[in-house]
Amino acid sequence: MRSLARVLWSTLAISAFASGSPASAQDADLAKQLSNPIASLISVPFQFNYDEGFGPNDGEKATLNIQPVIPVSLNADWTMISRTILPVIWQNDVAGPSGEQFGLGDITQSLFFSPKNPGPSGIVWGVGPVFLVPTATDDLLGGGKWGAGPTAVVLKQYGGWTVGALANHIWSFAGDGDRSDIISTFLQPFVSYTTKDAWTFTLNTENTYNWEAEEWSVPVNFQVA
Repeated sequence: MRSLARVLWSTLAISAFASGSPASAQDADLAKQLSNPIASLISVPFQFNYDEGFGPNDGEKATLNIQPVIPVSLNADWTMISRTILPVIWQNDVAGPSGEQFGLGDITQSLFFSPKNPGPSGIVWGVGPVFLVPTATDDLLGGGKWGAGPTAVVLKQYGGWTVGALANHIWSFAGDGDRSDIISTFLQPFVSYTTKDAWTFTLNTENTYNWEAEEWSVPVNFQVA
C-alpha cells in the first residue's frame, strides 16, 4: 500500500441554481446539493490536490481537477448526469529521478443514469459507464490507454448530512501497445455536513487499486467549502 501525504482544496466556479427562498437558505440548499455528485445541478467544481512521497525520490505532485457536472433530463422518471474529470498536473520525480512535467492528464468521463424520485427510502443512486480518455500531454502524466467500465454512486441526505460512496472499475482496451495495461478499481466513501451558514465539511477516502501493480493508494481527504 502506498502512503501519501495530501492537501486538498476545492471550490465551485459556476453553478446553475434558482430559488425563491431567502439567500441564506438558498446558499445552504445549494451547498448541500453540491455534496451530491449526481445532483440535478449544472456545476464546475475545481479541486486542488497536493501529494508527496512518490517513489524512491519522494516525488511530489500537484493536481487541479476541473470537474464539470451536467445533468440531462431523459424523461419524467430518469436523468443522465455527465461527470467529467480533467486533471491539470505538475509533478516532480514521481517516477524516480524523472524531473518535472506539467500539462494535462487523462480524462475520466462518467455517465450516471439516475431516477428522479429516490422513493420513500430517500436513497439516491446512479449507475452507468465510465471512460478513460488518453489526453495526457506527456507520457508520465497519463497511461496512454483507452479504457472503459462500470461506475455507480449511492448516497442518502438527511438534515445537513450527506453519506454515500462512489465507485468505478476501468479496463484498458486500446492505446499505446508499449504501455502497461490498465486495470483499476476506485472506491470513494464520503460523509459531509452542511451548516445553516452554507459551510460544508467533507471527509472522504479515494481508494484506488492497481491490479497490474497489485498496489493500493489510499489518500484521506478533509475538505472545507
